[in-house]
Amino acid sequence: MDTLTEVAVGQVAPDFSLPATGGGIITLTQYRGKKVVLYFFSKDNTSGCTKEAVDFRDLYQDIVATGAQVLGISRDSIEVHEKFRIKYELPFPLLSDVDTHVGQLYGVFKEKNMYGKKVLGVERSTFIINEEGIVTHVFRKVKVAGHAAAVLSALKTDK
Repeated sequence: MDTLTEVAVGQVAPDFSLPATGGGIITLTQYRGKKVVLYFFSKDNTSGCTKEAVDFRDLYQDIVATGAQVLGISRDSIEVHEKFRIKYELPFPLLSDVDTHVGQLYGVFKEKNMYGKKVLGVERSTFIINEEGIVTHVFRKVKVAGHAAAVLSALKTDK
């Protein structure tokens, strides 16, 4: 695996194209002119990732009111994402990064310590990208509790 530099505040967000729930391909540049909340998570239907998705769902209308779109990315397949999205009534697209290419571009696919073993996995991270495609906020090693509210607060202060 190539080690890529982590995306930082002030950088142009790396563009990507990924398959999305609801059909089709989503490309980051299609959201130029809007803010984007790009959040990376490990796996559908796990407790932390479900709580995070539900928190973003519950604050979705407030997030949209700031002019932002939410996009969730994990390594799960589109089929698994569709079931997860329907089960929890998520109003935003989930994108499938099966080969971890986008996770590597953003520096979130890392070696982690799980129960004393080193494994490669997604470090829960969120990026806020402005209307010009510039990263304005980076949240790494996210703790789920209160995270969606912190993202909303950051969006509100960026006016």
